[in-house]
Amino acid sequence: MATVEVVTSGRGKFVVEITVGEALIVSDEPASLGGNDLGPAPHELLLAGLGACTAMTLRMYAERKQIPLQSVQVKLDRRKIKAEDCADCVTKEGDVEEMTREITLIGDIDAATRQRMLEIADKCPVHKTLTGEIKIRTTLAGA
Repeated sequence: MATVEVVTSGRGKFVVEITVGEALIVSDEPASLGGNDLGPAPHELLLAGLGACTAMTLRMYAERKQIPLQSVQVKLDRRKIKAEDCADCVTKEGDVEEMTREITLIGDIDAATRQRMLEIADKCPVHKTLTGEIKIRTTLAGA
């Protein structure tokens, strides 16, 4: 697994360059938040990671089970909702981040298999990470 490095670029107030192995990704904030809109915002990258993992997991499952899956499309969105408006949330006060994921499976796939693939989508590693306990340990370099 490649190390991810994020460095401010000097190309704008919020523009950062993200290096993952040999790949370079630019991230920025939209103009409405003072950025230059030169790339996806951090939350969009998070959604993209979930979508990519979902599509890849479903593709692997389909290949293993010999399901005639031609293509997968994943559309994602996020918003803040009030905890008291969320019947199935653990948090009962304040705001909750809600992500929605709509999956389109292209192929000659019966209803029972489609339902099983919906269950498999929740088993993608990024989904498990986002719904599990997360610890982020931060240090200062050279300290």
